[in-house]
Amino acid sequence: MGRVTTSTADLWHHYGRARATRDRTVPDTFYWSWGQDAGPGPEVLGDLTGLRVGDLGAGAARHAAHLAVHHQPAQVTAIDASPAQHAMATDLYAHLVSRLRIVQCDAVSHLRAMPGTYDVLYSVFGALDFTDPRELLPAAAAALKPGGRLVFATLAHYLNGAPAQSDAVAADIPAMTPDGEATTMRRWVIQEHVWGKLLDEAGFTNITVDVLPAATGGPRTADTLLVSAHHPSWSRAPLRPGTWS
Repeated sequence: MGRVTTSTADLWHHYGRARATRDRTVPDTFYWSWGQDAGPGPEVLGDLTGLRVGDLGAGAARHAAHLAVHHQPAQVTAIDASPAQHAMATDLYAHLVSRLRIVQCDAVSHLRAMPGTYDVLYSVFGALDFTDPRELLPAAAAALKPGGRLVFATLAHYLNGAPAQSDAVAADIPAMTPDGEATTMRRWVIQEHVWGKLLDEAGFTNITVDVLPAATGGPRTADTLLVSAHHPSWSRAPLRPGTWS
């Protein structure tokens, strides 16, 4: 998925591996909600026909593969820092090479090397959760073309029910090394007004944050923040409640 913000080797080694052994298909759709079972889908991104799209923290590239196959972009680039996730994505979807580019790199470095490249950038609990937003958001703004858009889904609160942070600080969450040892990694779970402030400071405009309630209850369920913002060149539109500009 996203940029690993710890010195421990590839903490995404085990993520998605069991699913990859039984499901090699291109998904018919995806959802932005944490449970991946309800709410809006890829239509949130708008018409992608002929556009260059980047998935930040793409993991096994299932979302990117869906967009490449079903939404006629010029190209989708699936970006992930994890060697294991890159290898898994390549194994699953290398046959989509004409429409899907799979890149092993941390999101910030990739974006800084690609100024004015992308029409749309998005993340589904990916790099926006696991990279310092004060580094990632300015890099994303620079990598977007004039009028481009950033959309991402992130946790509205911690999975144990604790409230999101009221400042741009990360918490250490449980993780596992490739050899199965317990460790931690950093995750940014921050309140919606903090996202609004950070996006504004990075130069984004027309910022909206919507809350997608969890469709089911139980442990490790969570509400989702669905965040959208435009490249600084986007003409300012009248704001509605819950927006920043």
